[in-house]
Amino acid sequence: MKKFKVGFVGAGAVTRMHLKGYSAHPERIEVVAICDPSESNVQERADEFNIPNRYTDVETMIKEAGIEAAVVCTPSTIRESVITPLLEAGIPVFVEKPFADTLEEAKSIAEQGKRLKVPVSVNQNFRKHHKFEFIRGLIKEGAIGKLEGIHFSSLFFRQDTGWRIHTERHAMSVMSIHWFDGMRRMADADASSIYCTSYSSEAIDCIGETDATVQIVFDNGVHANFSQSFSSAFCRDDLVVLGSEAALRPTGNEIHLLKPDPSGQPNWNPIPVQTWKYAMPIEEAVFDGLNQLLEWIETGEEASNSAYDNLHTVSLLEGAYLSAREKRIVHFQDGLLS
Repeated sequence: MKKFKVGFVGAGAVTRMHLKGYSAHPERIEVVAICDPSESNVQERADEFNIPNRYTDVETMIKEAGIEAAVVCTPSTIRESVITPLLEAGIPVFVEKPFADTLEEAKSIAEQGKRLKVPVSVNQNFRKHHKFEFIRGLIKEGAIGKLEGIHFSSLFFRQDTGWRIHTERHAMSVMSIHWFDGMRRMADADASSIYCTSYSSEAIDCIGETDATVQIVFDNGVHANFSQSFSSAFCRDDLVVLGSEAALRPTGNEIHLLKPDPSGQPNWNPIPVQTWKYAMPIEEAVFDGLNQLLEWIETGEEASNSAYDNLHTVSLLEGAYLSAREKRIVHFQDGLLS
């Protein structure tokens, strides 16, 4: 197994999650450099994780550090300007989600990678951390019959600080991007339409939306809906996947298979007929995402978390914002916003 020399661009809070995950796999990853305009951030993170090479300029890091892959954890507002010189230097990139603020920027990054033949992957760690891929497997095995609906509610109180609260896109770009990605993975189909309403609560200090309700229809007839709140004093994180024969509901580290009461009456506290145990810590899921990029480099086979794949997720995000702004249903062609 090859060990890769990896460099970081961005030394903010999210880098700690990455570095914790990678530190458990020294046989695969050696973090040799970190770069951030803030020298204090660079020194703090480099001291914490014993990173030898420290930079405040990405071009200098590219020339001097000898990195074989880069992890980009900058604010989404400057992603393209950071990724471009890395790709031009032939350095594969693993980038935080959403990998661009707009679909236009995301397409530009994906096309740069393709043109230069340099892999770009996106950190969609919730695919495994939040059990979406495991549930996708159960659906493919026919555990619930024909998949028909996905219902999700994510309500909690979150007051961000720093650059996030000054951008026009907030809750959906921060967290709903995970649900867009997970729903399309579970549905295993392209989206055909989306409808979204959103608002910004006075309870949260930010410019962008704090709350949103979204409905998605996929090409295979699956309907999905979810509610996202950053302003709720009541916390709830509840996913139910509905099929023609049964339902799946994850709780904690378990996924329960539920079936209707034979009497035909509503059962508010059904006993699972089967339970699967599954857990992947978020740090391990982040490593898994980077490892997919490394395997792509080694084999030449495009990773499932590639930038091109993720254009479908960013299209859902862009479509949701467009729908909320123009108060209409937005349609897709082959899963992409035209």
